[in-house]
Amino acid sequence: MKQIIYILIAITGMLAIASCEKKDYPMGLEEYEHHYYAIFVPNNNTAVTVTRSQTALLKFPVQFYSSFTRNYDAVARYAVTTAGISNPAVRGQDFDIVDKNGVVIPSADTSYNMIFSQAKQAMDTIYIKLLNNATPGARRMEIQMLENKTSQFYVDIFSTAFRRPVTIN
Repeated sequence: MKQIIYILIAITGMLAIASCEKKDYPMGLEEYEHHYYAIFVPNNNTAVTVTRSQTALLKFPVQFYSSFTRNYDAVARYAVTTAGISNPAVRGQDFDIVDKNGVVIPSADTSYNMIFSQAKQAMDTIYIKLLNNATPGARRMEIQMLENKTSQFYVDIFSTAFRRPVTIN
């Protein structure tokens, strides 16, 4: 019984000390006011395996994190890469990057933009159309969110949710 009383007194003392002084900290630091994040949902780098004959578009949701409304549009960037991958998937043969209606999005290289109006927090989706290539064997690629730093804003990534390895069987 004596121990219970000492424990209760110690807990009461800690609560009293913790509630004595409260400081007001600013909501954010100035250097992070135009710093945003774009990540895959769910928040992981899990690999995806799909069947080449799949007719439904592959959908990769992306969350854009922001606490503000700005007078500019923030641009998140992503790319399809096959660097260092054996049996790489080929754009135009194995897959195409498309919009939600299945229309191919042109790219001079392998990178693409996602525009977030007024830098408001929002969700968007990366769509991939499989082309049912008859080449035997699994084909691989990786979709990666890229950092995008400009004079107005910085769209950053999380190390835990910046890539989606894709295997096409």
